[in-house]
Amino acid sequence: MKTIAPETESEAEESDFKPLTAQEAEQWRSRHPPISVWKVVAGQALVGMLVALVAWILTGRASVGWSAAYGALAVVVPAALFARGVFRRKASGNPRAAMVGFFGWEVAKIVLTVALLAAAPRLVPGLSWIALLVGMVITMKTYWVALWVRPGVRKTD
Repeated sequence: MKTIAPETESEAEESDFKPLTAQEAEQWRSRHPPISVWKVVAGQALVGMLVALVAWILTGRASVGWSAAYGALAVVVPAALFARGVFRRKASGNPRAAMVGFFGWEVAKIVLTVALLAAAPRLVPGLSWIALLVGMVITMKTYWVALWVRPGVRKTD
């Protein structure tokens, strides 16, 4: 009987995956404390307000500030809806239900974001799409900053 050679190097290498022991897992948890999703959403709202204020000050036009604020709103409101939906119930023992719920709330978040963007021209007088997109992108990327600056994270020794 012929043996088939692995197609890639990664298939040929032995897996070096090693599950953590209970003690190692506890040490990892102590170095990486959880961060509240509500703190991230609040941080996004704060950054969105700052972006809108900066846009207004730099351009001297209130419509640009409102456009940036609406872009931030199009991120924060769906994120808050998603957070409430996903974390509303206690963790159930059914992983399939948890996954379906997660994807269902993610779809709701996307639909709400698209609806808010579609309504923008009617809701924001003198809409600046560039300011709206800048507000959205900066607000959306805020969660990375929250992960980097979260308190209590210790480096491994």
